Amino acid sequence: MAISPSSVLLITLLFLLAPIYTHSNSSDDLLSELINLRSQSPTGVIHLNDSLLQRILSIPSPKPFSSLIFFDAKQLHSKPDINLPAFKREFSLLSFSFLVNHPKNSNNTHIFFFVIEFQESQSSFALFELKSLPHIRLLPFFLTDLKRDSVPMDASGYSRGAESMKEFVEANVEVNVGPIHRPPAISKKMMAAIGGVFLIWSPFLVKKIISGKTLLHDKYMWMTGSIFVYFFSVSGTMHSIIRKVPMYLEDRNDAGNSKMIFFYQASGMQLGTEGFAVGFLYMVVGLLLAFMTHVLVCVKNRTAQRLFMAFGLIVSFWAVKKVIYLDNWKTGYGVHAYWPSSWM
Repeated sequence: MAISPSSVLLITLLFLLAPIYTHSNSSDDLLSELINLRSQSPTGVIHLNDSLLQRILSIPSPKPFSSLIFFDAKQLHSKPDINLPAFKREFSLLSFSFLVNHPKNSNNTHIFFFVIEFQESQSSFALFELKSLPHIRLLPFFLTDLKRDSVPMDASGYSRGAESMKEFVEANVEVNVGPIHRPPAISKKMMAAIGGVFLIWSPFLVKKIISGKTLLHDKYMWMTGSIFVYFFSVSGTMHSIIRKVPMYLEDRNDAGNSKMIFFYQASGMQLGTEGFAVGFLYMVVGLLLAFMTHVLVCVKNRTAQRLFMAFGLIVSFWAVKKVIYLDNWKTGYGVHAYWPSSWM
C-alpha cells in the first residue's frame, strides 16, 4: 500500500516537534516539583542534591527560572571565622522575604533558592570547583555554559547579609526581590510581659522620680554612661554585635591551631579585638581631654598644670599615632604631614 505525501509530511512534523514537547513537558514537571518542595519549607529554601541539580542543568536555555544556590558544609559550622550558620540564616531570610513580597503571582517562580550540603553532594561541589566557603552562586535563566554563565557572589558582599544578597540577585537577573522582612528583636509576648511589668511598677517609679532618688538623678551615672556610649561608638562594637564579628581567628598556617590572629591585615574585614584596641586608644584621648578641660583648670599650681598638660599631650599624640599606624598597616593607605605652600 502506497503512503501519501501528506502522511509523510505529518510524520516528519511529529518527529520534529517531539523533542520540543518533551523538553517543555520535563521543564513543566520540574517547575511543579520545585513549587511543591518550596511549599514544604517554612522559609522557601529547597534542599538541593546532585540529581536535582543535574535535572535543572539539563533544561535547555532559556530556562523558566533562575537558581540561587548557597553552598553549605555542616563540619564547618563550628568555625567562628567562617560563620556559615549566620550566612545561611541570612540566605533563608532572603528567600522568606521574596515569598512574602510575592505570595501568589507568576513572579514567584522566576527564581528559586537552594541550599546544597557538601557531605551529601560532593560531586556538585567539584562541578563548581569550589575552594572556600561561604559561597553563593547564581544560575541565571539564560545559562548554557556552567563555568561561563554562572555568577558567583563577591566575598565582600557577605558582611551586609540578606541586603547584599538581594542586590546581587537584582543586579544579575530581572527579578525584583523586594524589601527584606527581618523578624522583630522582641516578640509580641515579650512586649506584653514588659508592658505588664511596667504598669505594675509605674506608681513606685513615679514616686521615686518625684522624690529625686533614682539613678537618673545621679551625675556619676550619666558620666559613666557617656563614657560607655563613647567607647561603643568609636570601637565599632555595635557593628560587631549585629554582624556577629568574631573576636579573633585561628591561624590556618599554624599546624597546631594554637596561634590566634587578633589583627587582620585587610580592609574588607575587622575583628572584634581590633575595634576594642582602637576604641581604647580613642577613649584615652577623650578622657585626657576631659581631664584637662574640667579638672586641670581647677588646679592652682601652675607647675603641676604644665606638667599634667605636657603629659596629656604626649600620651594623646602617642595614641593618635598608634591609630594611624594600625590604619596604615591594615589598609595600606598612609597619612603624611605637609606644610601648605602659603605658609612658606
